[in-house]
Amino acid sequence: MNNIHLPPVVKNLLIINGIFFLAKLVLGNQVDLDELLGAHYFDSPKFRVWQPITYMFMHGNFMHLFFNMFGLFMFGGILEQKWGPKRFINFYLVTGLGALALQWVVQGIELYQITGSIVNPGNLPLESLSEGRFNPAQYTESTASTLFSIYFGTMIGASGAVFGVMTAFAVLYPNVELMLMFIPFPIKAKYFIPIYIVIELFLGVARIQGDSVAHFAHLGGALIGFILVKLWKDKDRFYDYYE
Repeated sequence: MNNIHLPPVVKNLLIINGIFFLAKLVLGNQVDLDELLGAHYFDSPKFRVWQPITYMFMHGNFMHLFFNMFGLFMFGGILEQKWGPKRFINFYLVTGLGALALQWVVQGIELYQITGSIVNPGNLPLESLSEGRFNPAQYTESTASTLFSIYFGTMIGASGAVFGVMTAFAVLYPNVELMLMFIPFPIKAKYFIPIYIVIELFLGVARIQGDSVAHFAHLGGALIGFILVKLWKDKDRFYDYYE
């Protein structure tokens, strides 16, 4: 363990996520930090301006926290050492914001399909939906459930940013072989990450009942991560050529 070197941004992100999780455990009976700091749809009455940042540091349970921080630990340190602290933290935050943005786009499309608008047209019964009630003559149970999840659902976790980190790693180090707990043989990053992304896409489109994971947020983080790393890679190559 003495040989493990954590660059400053990754180390501080691990610490901050741990502090947020500890605060959630300590204050759980007094303040609902998930609702306060988790991300809500931008037109939701529960939306607050700080949530697009703070949602990245909240986690549902210990395993959610562990796997996200394990991914950050495994891949983030290598990227920070390559890019430096400033570029890495910018990358991390932008991919997290991109994850939320794609989730909002998907929610906006769902809302538009139901109401013809991406914001509350003024006749949505938000109060009754928040109390678990709806008018069957106006909405089906499925439609009411969708509206409720859009306006009162909460998104938490660093998964979008971590997906961006994993995608960047696969682009920069495609032939690095990964040993994973659930695969008994090494697999190259350029194969594992795309397969993982395709699975997330399938789960997002399939909309399996009972699945509360924001799969499109994961895809948003991966997409923004891919775009950023390609732009930076081409830019660095340009400057290297002319130096």
